[in-house]
Parts: sequence; structure tokens; C-alpha cells
Amino acid sequence: MTVRLTVDEDPWLEHIDATIAAVNRCAQPVAVVKGNGYGFGRADLAARAMNWVTHIAVGTVHELDGLPHEANIIVLTPTLRPFDRFTLDGRVVLTVGAPEHITAIAGSKNRVLVKIETSMQRYGGGHDLVEQARAADLVVVGISIHPTLNATEEERRAEVDRILLDDGLATDMTVWVSHLAPTEPYAIGGVHPHKLFMRLGTALWHGERSALHLSAEVLQVRPVSGGDRAGYRQYTVPVDGHLVMVGAGTAHGVHPLPDGRSPFHHRQQRLDLLEPPHMHTSMLFVPGGDDVPGIGERLDLQRPITQTIVDEVEWLRRRSGGGIMTD
Repeated sequence: MTVRLTVDEDPWLEHIDATIAAVNRCAQPVAVVKGNGYGFGRADLAARAMNWVTHIAVGTVHELDGLPHEANIIVLTPTLRPFDRFTLDGRVVLTVGAPEHITAIAGSKNRVLVKIETSMQRYGGGHDLVEQARAADLVVVGISIHPTLNATEEERRAEVDRILLDDGLATDMTVWVSHLAPTEPYAIGGVHPHKLFMRLGTALWHGERSALHLSAEVLQVRPVSGGDRAGYRQYTVPVDGHLVMVGAGTAHGVHPLPDGRSPFHHRQQRLDLLEPPHMHTSMLFVPGGDDVPGIGERLDLQRPITQTIVDEVEWLRRRSGGGIMTD
């Protein structure tokens, strides 16, 4: 294996337990497992999520395969194509946020959430979308509110309050929210008459960031002389040293950092890229006299986990005597 996500399971589980317990005091938790499953793999994370929740959310209709049969599933991103195979599957709830989204699945009797417009200005419309969806023979199970991240917790709650209270939404609607802190007590406008569902993604799975570690394996090391050329683009080696080939590249989502620096570290020292990462290999250069990693050693990888495709997930469990077990 080359790119690995290592999880220190005890603190990871403790954080999830605490977060779910906090949400349960004020809302029903919904575990988001979209994209690459926050680095854990979507199907595997969805299966684990069922230990805490009955509802999970994916990004698109293309992410529905391989999910637990017992899960209630929310699709967060609207679709512009009908997906009739979900009509009779009561577990799946689609999302609409514009008249065009409603038209695309009109007459299907799909269960849907209706996105209400927020300061995000991404998807969503007014409360009239609810009636449009019902008129199109869709079953509206609730509304979805997605406040912006670029606001304080107080500002986000105030925006949700405005949508629900000032606009006079019927109190029989369920409300599905994102980006609100799972603190207690919590009630919309102080007296919340709606049933509240709270979506949890990054704050749930990555909330204990110290428990997560990305690394990549060294696959080859070779000495080189200053002036040699190497790599796809035949970059010039600046001085004598070693080339280090790491099994991580663009196929894993690995790129230079935004400022051009290498994302790889060895024993807390950044190792320079000789050339940009390629599909499954990054070529690094270590000048003569510096510590050179050996074949089979693992380098720390500085990457957003949600943007990285890992080859394996390693779970570290504590033994009763204080040692570590791995999966």
C-alpha cells in the first residue's frame, strides 16, 4: 500500500460519541458521508455511521451504491435527470432547490427536501418552492437550510430563525440544517416548533484532527549528481544527493501546496519536489548530507483528507495494557 490514512481510534470514537450526544439533546443527527467518505471511503464510513445514526447523507445520486440497506438516505445535491429506480425506495430523499430541479423529477412521487435560499446564494428559493414541488407530485418531507461558513454561530442561527419564523413556515415541516454547532440548549427562535435534523460532516469525522494522519510509502531511492537530469520533464538536479520516489501522486489527489512547496515531510523536515507529482509517484530530491528516507519508510503527507484518495485505512486500537493493535 502507498497512501495511508491512520486513525487513532480511541480519541476518534470519543469525539464522535460526544458530538452525537450533544446533537441528540436538540436535534436528530444526520451523518454526512459524501465524496471520498472524508478519507475513510464512503461505503465503509456509512457502515460505521450506522452505529450512531439512522440517517446518512451523500453528495449526489451517483453516490448511492454500496450504502447500508437499513439507512435512510438524503441526497444533498439536486439532479437534473429523473432517477425512477428511487421512486419506490422509501429510504432515499432527493433535494430540489429550483423550479428546474422540480421539473426534472416531476410526477415521480420521489420524496424530496426543498432547499430554501440563504446568504450562500448557491441552491434554493422561497417557500413557494414547497408548493411547486407538491404540485409536481413530489412528496415534500421537509426543507433544507444551508447557512454560510463565513459567519459567526450567532449569525448562522439568526439566519435560520429568520427563514423559519419571519417567513412563517408551517410548523409541520421538518427542518434540515448544516453548519450549526451541536451545542445545547438549542431551539430556533428560543421556541422551536419544527422537528430539527442536523447534518454533521467535517465537525463529526474530523473534529478530533490529532487522531488522523496521512502518510505515503517510499518505493525507490537512488543517488544522483548535480547537473543530472531526471523525471518526466527532465528537471536538472541542483547538487549531489538522492532522488526519492514516493507512491503518491495526482491519482491520489496529491499536488504541491498552494505556495508551491512540497506536501511531504520526513522526520519533521520538508522534502523538496524535483518535479510536480505524477499519477502514482512523486519524485523528491534530498541534497547530500541530509537525512535520506529508506525504501519502505513512510513520509508524512500534508493534504486535506477530503481531497485525498487513500489506498488503505489503518485503525490503531489501544490494548488494555497500553500497547497498540492495528487492523
